[in-house]
Amino acid sequence: MKNIGFLSFGHWTDSPHSATRSARDVLHQSIDLAVAAEELGADGAYFRVHHFANQLASPFPLLAAVGARTSRIEIGTGVIDMRYENPLYMAEDAGAADLISDGRLQLGISRGSPEQVIEGYRYFGYAPAEGEDHADLARRHTAVLLDVLKGEGFAQPNPRPMFPNPPGLLRLEPHSPGLRDRIWWGAGTRATAEWTAEQGMNLMSSTLLTEDTGAPFHQLQAEQIAMFHKAWESAGHERTPRTSVSRSIFPLVDDRDRAYFGADRASRDQVGHIDGGIARFGKSYAGEPDALVEALAKDEAIAAADTLLLTVPNQLGVDYNAHVIESILTHVAPALGWR
Repeated sequence: MKNIGFLSFGHWTDSPHSATRSARDVLHQSIDLAVAAEELGADGAYFRVHHFANQLASPFPLLAAVGARTSRIEIGTGVIDMRYENPLYMAEDAGAADLISDGRLQLGISRGSPEQVIEGYRYFGYAPAEGEDHADLARRHTAVLLDVLKGEGFAQPNPRPMFPNPPGLLRLEPHSPGLRDRIWWGAGTRATAEWTAEQGMNLMSSTLLTEDTGAPFHQLQAEQIAMFHKAWESAGHERTPRTSVSRSIFPLVDDRDRAYFGADRASRDQVGHIDGGIARFGKSYAGEPDALVEALAKDEAIAAADTLLLTVPNQLGVDYNAHVIESILTHVAPALGWR
C-alpha cells in the first residue's frame, strides 16, 4: 500500500495552447485539482515553489485554501527553498495552514533548485554569513524553523503587554502540535539523505540527483532511501519516518493520452550538468496500463518509498489531470499492490 498524491509545478503561460494563462488560473485550478484528487481517492496534493518565475511561489495561502476545501488528503510542498525564508514567519504561516487543515500539512523544504536569478535570496534580505555558502544559509534557516516548531517558549515577555501573557517565555502562535514531525527535506544526494535522518526530518528524494554513480536513477534513489533509514535508526529517533519519490506516469488509455505522451514510451534517464555539477534525472513512464505495470514493478525506489508523488502537467487543465490520476489509481495501482 502506498500514499499516492500529485505534485504540481504550477506553470502558467500566456499561450492559447495552455489551460493556465495566468497566476489566477493556476491558483484556482490547483484548488480544484486537489478537490478532484480527493474525490478520486488520491492521498495528497503537493505543490512546487519557485521564485521569480511564472510558477507557484507563495504556498501558504494556497495550502490554507486547499485545506479549507478538502477534508482528507494531505497537503504539502515539494519543496520550499529555505534560502528565501524567514523561519519565524514561516512557522506562523505553516501553523495556521496546518490548523485549518486539521493537521494534514506535509511540509517539504530544502536548499532549493537552480534559481531564475542570480542569488535571488539576497533580494529577500538574506545572505550567507561569513564562512557560509548558500546551502549553509538554507540549513541555518531550517534549524531555526525546526526549533520553533517544537512549541517551546523562547521570547521574553513585555512586563506591560497589550494583552495578558501566560507565565514564562512566549512561543510563536498559532502553534500546531505534531507539525514538527511532518517536515520533509528534499535531498539530492545520498549524503544529504543521511543528514536529513540525523535532523529527524522525513525524506523527499529529489526529482533530480546531483550525483551520478552510473547506476540507473531509480537504483540510486533506492540506495539513498536505504542510507536514510540506516542513519535514522542510528540516530535513535522513536517515530517511524516517511520517504517519498516523484514520478511522471502516464497511462495511455485514450487518444488524448497517446497524442500528449505517446512519444514518452521511449523515455530514458538523463545525465546533465546543474550548477557546475553532474546531475541525473529520472525517466518518464508512459504506455498502455499492462506495459506500465511491468515497467513500474522494476522501479526499486518506488518499491522502497511509502509515498509516490505523480508530477502532473498542470497546463493541460484540471479535467485532464484528474483523468491521469484516475487512470493510475484505476488501471495501475491495484495491479502493483499500491491499492
